[in-house]
This record gives sequence, structure tokens and C-alpha cells, in this order.
Amino acid sequence: MSGAPLDVARIRADFPILHQEVRGRPLVYLDSAATTQKPQAVIDALVRYYTHDNANVHRGVHALSERATLAYEGARERVRRFINARETKEIIFVRGCTEAINLVAYTFGRSKVGPGDEVLITAMEHHSDIVPWQMLCQQVGATLKVVPVDERGDLRLDQLDVLLTERTRLLAVTHVSNALGTVNPVRDIIRRAHARGVPVLVDGAQAPAHFRVDVQALDCDFYALSGHKMFGPTGIGVLYGKAAVLESMPPWQGGGDMILSVTMEKTVYNRLPYRLEAGTPDISGAIGLAAAMDYIDSVGLDAISAHDQALLEYGARALESVPGLRLMSQARERSGVLSFIMEDVHAHDVGTILDREGVAIRAGHHCAQPLLSCFGVAATVRASLAMYNTREDIDALVRGLHKVREVFA
Repeated sequence: MSGAPLDVARIRADFPILHQEVRGRPLVYLDSAATTQKPQAVIDALVRYYTHDNANVHRGVHALSERATLAYEGARERVRRFINARETKEIIFVRGCTEAINLVAYTFGRSKVGPGDEVLITAMEHHSDIVPWQMLCQQVGATLKVVPVDERGDLRLDQLDVLLTERTRLLAVTHVSNALGTVNPVRDIIRRAHARGVPVLVDGAQAPAHFRVDVQALDCDFYALSGHKMFGPTGIGVLYGKAAVLESMPPWQGGGDMILSVTMEKTVYNRLPYRLEAGTPDISGAIGLAAAMDYIDSVGLDAISAHDQALLEYGARALESVPGLRLMSQARERSGVLSFIMEDVHAHDVGTILDREGVAIRAGHHCAQPLLSCFGVAATVRASLAMYNTREDIDALVRGLHKVREVFA
């Protein structure tokens, strides 16, 4: 599949959940920015693990534990290859992007950020890349600064060099805005931050389901991934960190497997990556995530990206036919999201009527309230795309929006 244009019919056949009716209508799933659906290959990987190999990892000497450990550590290597990290010890399994960012805030942040220091984020961050930094700054007496967004939905990068100061201890930026679909030029942002000696964390929740991510090429210090945003299970994610940076960070949680030895007087911590993975991990989730990465690579990220852009352009043109509809973003580069408002209709009413037509979208602030406030709105309608979506899905959305307009005429 990887060398040819997307065979979307074949891909859809791999996603059993898509073949159902909702409220008497064929399901049109346009909420993949919230969570992607899972291909049969991922479901089968989870079933195989629980049917044949279920055991705890690292500490067992019996056959099931050995097999589970091989599969779990194999998943770590699979992630390393997928994002092109240098070493497997740079791959830390977490619950998702939220936990990855909190881990950095509570370890790297608390050890590097002090009174009078600054943490720099952007106005388009998800709440999970805002609140941990607010909490950190409040606790240590630091200042949170924000790169603004322009009216098109692009970052005001002309402000970046002004906002980066000798007091900046970290820059956190989303790769792709979950609310607008804006793709940020993170490689350039990282280069500019590093020129000032500032490390960078990239929130990659919305990126790897749409295009290739190479952490070495980006040169980011941290990169957060969320499994359920890329066709994997919920409750599993990854924090990538450069080995030297991770080595400098104290443990976040105490417990099993993050230790080498424990006495009542002293604990000697384990090496990376285990020092940052306390307790029994989400073994099945890691295995399912590896299967999702296998599936993505079998389809081909270049083909997925091309399909995404073609569908995004088709959708933007099709939505122009709906009276009183305004797209929220005209950013230079976008991926995966069509976010809009309808004149005189609340976003939740739009979502309710579309649901009656079998069309699943997201309505609300999308955990990006500061960003929406920049545009003077409290909620938007968000249709988000994935490799299994088609032009027919967009057409169904547009028909549903015309019905919304009829209801509120």
C-alpha cells in the first residue's frame, strides 16, 4: 500500500467500528482529533496479548513474563524507529501527551525553573500544555509568557525573538493545533530557541497520524505522543527526550521498577528509561501502539499526508456553500482539522443536529479556551479527518449543515 495513492475503501475495511449505523444513518466519523478509530490489526494485537502472553514485565522468570517483556521492549524499539530517536532509552512510556508534559514540568521544570525565570508557550496550546506550566510557575515564582496568534491562525513568530530572553528556561509549542489545524514551523522555532540556549518541548498529539515526525531532524529536546490520536489504544503515550536531558531529570514517581535497590535509609534509582516508569506499565497499550505504528507504515505516511491535504482542501471548498459559515483558520499550513462557526447557531446545536444525521463532530472549546478567546468566540464546530475519511464524508457533513441552516432559518 505504501507506494500508491490511498485505497480508502480498503483502509475503511480495516476499521470495524466504521461499519455501523447511528440513529438509522451510516456513521460518518469526523472526530479523529479527539480520538482515532482502531484498525483490526491493533485490536488483534491486544487480543493476542491478553489471550496468550498476559504477564507482568521485567521481573518474572517464567515463559509468559519473558514473552510479555520481549513484546513490551519490542514496542519501545518500534517507537524509536517510528520517530527516529537515537536510542531506546530516550523512549518513556506514559499515559498520553498530558502525562508526558506533566512529567517534564514536575521533573525538568522543578529542577531548572526558579523565581524570576520564564516559561514560554503559545496562544494555541491545548490546556494540557498550559495548565502544567501555570502550576509550575505559580509554585516556583516564575512567569508564564505567551507567543500570540494572528487573525489567520498562525503564530506571531515576529514576536518569538522578543519573548525569548535570558530568563527563558523552556519553550513549549504544539506541532499541530487541535482547534485550528495550524501546522507550526517547529523546526525553525526550535532552531531559534536553541540559539538562545532554550530547550524545547513539542506537543505532538495531532501530528504523527498525518505526517512523518523525525525528532532528530527537528532537534527537539522533548516530544510528546498520544497513542489514541494515532490509531492506537487509549491510555498509552510516549515522552521522547534527548538522553542527556532525561539523565539530568530526577524521578517523577516512586515505586517498582524505577529502582535498583531500596533500603530504609536509601534508594538507588534505575537507569533510563525505567527510572521514569514507576510501577506496572500499560503493557498491552504499548503493544497496541506498536501495532498502530506498523499499520501506519504499511499504508505509508506520504500517501496519508497527501490524502489529508486533498481532503482538507475539498472540505474547505465544500463548506463555502453553507450560508453563514465561517472557517476559523486560514493558516499557511494546516492538517486534519476543519474548524468553523455558524452565524446565529450555537456549536452544540450544530453538533446535536449533525448527530441525528449520523455525523460525529466535536463542538465546544476543544480544551483550547485561550485560543478561541483570541478569535472572540467561546465554542466552534470541529470536523477532524483521518486516513479513513472520504469526500463522501465531507458531503454528508455539508448536507447536515444545510439541515442545520433550515432548522434555524
